[in-house]
Formats: sequence, C-alpha cells, structure tokens
Amino acid sequence: MSLANTSHSYGSIAKTFHWLTALLILTLIPLGIIANGMEYETSEQLARKAWLFSLHKTLGVTVFFVALARIGWAIKQAKPGGLHPERKMESWLAETIHWLLYGSLVLVPLSGWVHHSATTGFAPIWWPFGQSLPFVPKSESLAALTAGLHIVFERVLAASILLHIAGALKHHFVDKDVTLRRMWFGKPALPDTKPAHHSALPLASALVAWAAALMIGSAIGVFSHHETSAQAAELGDVQSDWTVQDGTIDITITQFGNEVTGQFEDWTAAITFDPETGTGTAEVNISIGSLTLGSVTAQAMGPDYFDSTTFPTAVFTADIAPIVDGHMATGTLTVRDKTVPIEMPFSLNVQDDTAQMSATLTLDRRDFDVGNNMADDSSLKFPVNVQINLTAQR
Repeated sequence: MSLANTSHSYGSIAKTFHWLTALLILTLIPLGIIANGMEYETSEQLARKAWLFSLHKTLGVTVFFVALARIGWAIKQAKPGGLHPERKMESWLAETIHWLLYGSLVLVPLSGWVHHSATTGFAPIWWPFGQSLPFVPKSESLAALTAGLHIVFERVLAASILLHIAGALKHHFVDKDVTLRRMWFGKPALPDTKPAHHSALPLASALVAWAAALMIGSAIGVFSHHETSAQAAELGDVQSDWTVQDGTIDITITQFGNEVTGQFEDWTAAITFDPETGTGTAEVNISIGSLTLGSVTAQAMGPDYFDSTTFPTAVFTADIAPIVDGHMATGTLTVRDKTVPIEMPFSLNVQDDTAQMSATLTLDRRDFDVGNNMADDSSLKFPVNVQINLTAQR
C-alpha cells in the first residue's frame, strides 16, 4: 500500500489520519456528555468528574494537533476524484461537509483550549504545555465567549459527522460502490478516476453554515455568562470616616493541587481610624454572590459551600490597634452562620489624608462549614488564603 495518495486512491498515511481522528472524536463526544452530567456532591464524585474532564481536555488538545497534521498532509497530497462526478449536487454537499469537518476539527478543540486558558479551576490538561496559551488573559467574558463558541462548533462537528457517516453508508449499501472501501486498509479493486476538481463553492457553503450556526447560538444565548445562578446581595451605603477609593478582596483555594484565585466585586467598609493613636474600628460587609472564582464559581455558590442564597453576606468587624511591626485588626468574621474570632495583622501607610492598607490572612474552610462534603483535603484543601489591598481617603 502506498503511503501517498494517488488520483484514484488514498494512501496509508491519509487513512491512518482519518481513522485516528474518528477514534478520538467518537471518544471525546461521550466523555464530554458524561462529564457534564456527573454529580459532584462528594470528594469522590468531584474527583471522578475532574478526571473525566481532564481526559476530555487532554484528548481535545491531541485532536487539535492531529487535525493540523492531517490538514497539512492533505494539502500536500493529490485528492482522489469522486466516483460520481456527474452528480453535481451530491458532490457539492460532500465537499461542503468535508470543509465543515476539517474546520470544526480545529475550531472545536481550539475554542475549548482558549476557554481553559481564560479561566481558572479544576480539571487540568495533562499535556505539560497545556495549561495556558500565549496572549490569552484570564477573563470571565472571554471564557464565556469561548465556551459558547465551543458549544456551537461542536454541534456543527456532530452534525457534520452524522452526515458524513450517512453519506458513506449510502455509498456502501445503496450505490454499492467503493467509496467507503477505498478509505479502508487493504487493496480493493478501484476504478480509475480523474483528479478531483477544486471549487470555491463548497468552502463558501461551509462558511455560510458556520455563520448560521453562530447566529443561532447567539440568538439562544450560548455566549452569555451563566456560571453563577446566585444573585449578588445589594449592599447599602455606609457612613465612614475613611472612604475606600480603590480596593480588592481576593481569595485563593487549592483544588486538585491547582490554585484558583477569585475576587469579591461588591463590598463596603465602615472605617474609623485615628492616625495619631493608631486605633480605630472597621466593619466590612461582603456580598457573597459577587464572587468570581474561575470555573468553580457556581460550585462555590452552592449549598455545600458558601450557600449564597441562604447566606448572602459575610461580615468582618474588628478593633484596630498598633503593634510592633504594623497594626492588628482583632475581631470576628461571620460566613454562613458561623462566627469565628480573627486576628489579622496588616501593613498601613498613611500620607496626609490617604491611607494604603495590605493584609494577608489564612482561614480554614471547615471553621465556616464550607465544603463539609469534602471531608478530606485531597480534592479541596482546607486552607483558604485571603489577600486584601485598599486605598482610603479621609
């Protein structure tokens, strides 16, 4: 069997690419469906779900490179002519489906890979180069967009595969020709065919099909961000001697050995502080539903974790006093229905009427009954790191 194509037959390399791609795709599709449908209420369930998603992503990256290699090889090779060139409509449809297949084999894994790189969370790609892509920032909006593109492109791919299989079976059982056999290994008797005639019409038809799929996807809202189902609690105005001009409250969890960092977007701080004595008070109210935590945001809002529907806010109240190397905020933190005593050292720099504060705090999620269904820390580590930075104006 020849490695290269001829005008009437496919070579062994083209055949290997074809069936390897088919095997990968027919493995990936059910993997994604099963992983999406799995529960993750316990450590064991979450571990299985993450393992399946990691396998899905890893094979997806594999498909991306196999597809590029397959396309590169096809460009260099002669393409066997059709067995029924007189059937113009059938030939046009077959070529259009081939364009959809080749394009989707690149677009589906690429959109999934960009989505993975744009967000943070569980289920890493197992290839050593797979966790991030150049020029792809961590972005919730980009993650939502590429998640929608991944859904649209995979639907186009699935439809193209079904049509491709239907066409092959029609040739084999209805037309009884060698279309299917000449893509299989061995040496079937093949008729002489003229080299394939290339036309721009099937490519144009494929582009129209992709555009239509994107418009349909946009109309049904697949590009919208649906990661959180909880509504962020609206916080009222507060009276404060110091007004926060700029600030962030970040948390970092560790899931399956990977750090996932998120941020609370909505919080208020009522601060009294005397720079002369270094004493004061602080009350911070945090809207739990305003947290974005990468790909695990929805999970974090659930009843086994923050339970943001039942407990929409967290509250930190403290007295401020000077210590040897800075200041200390001593008080309590209430998350869910648990109130825990907290001592938080922080650095403070006051220039005229502007104060800059920075603090790092490590909490134990078990103290607040967060993730009690994760009884051990093999899936979700117990420590949660909190980083606070703010600038306030008197």
